[in-house]
Amino acid sequence: MPDFCTCGAQLPPDALFCHKCGKPQRELVEPEIVASPPPPNPVEAPPAARLQPPPLNFHNPVAIRISLSVAIVATMLFFLPYLNWMGAGFFAVFLYRRRTGALLNMESGVRMGWMTGILMFGMMALLLTISMLIFQAAGGIAVVQSELKNAMDPRMVEALKLLQSGPAVARLLIQLFVFMTLLSMAGGALGAKVGGRS
Repeated sequence: MPDFCTCGAQLPPDALFCHKCGKPQRELVEPEIVASPPPPNPVEAPPAARLQPPPLNFHNPVAIRISLSVAIVATMLFFLPYLNWMGAGFFAVFLYRRRTGALLNMESGVRMGWMTGILMFGMMALLLTISMLIFQAAGGIAVVQSELKNAMDPRMVEALKLLQSGPAVARLLIQLFVFMTLLSMAGGALGAKVGGRS
């Protein structure tokens, strides 16, 4: 770099221009503009994760409470067989959905109906066992026949005799279990189907 400009002015060291005439003293090299990377996209927070309802099984306290209360009512309506069992599954699903706000699919509806059917069967089996024990303690069919004489229907007497045999009672309990659970499961599936539309 020269010490003097062409105009005769003495230049300070590393001068880019002459301070007297303004003439450039060296070629200016423009720095390369490095394109900065685009700012990163802001990380979107995932949508608020909707809490998954606990699975429908006997470890779910809400499902147990609802199934138990519906099973008690359905057992008290024993004089409406089939209808009360199917209605129990339907209303268990309806009440569970209303209580939790969770939409149940068909599988969940069947599971809720199954839980309700199991609880109903347990209650019905307990009631039948207690009534049979009381019946046996009172003297059995002989006492009933002697007290009611001809007032009892012969088919009723035959049914009471069947209930005194172990295999007949076992068959009755198996049939009761199958009908109760299957109809409750069907009611639960129906409740899930109807509840899913609204």
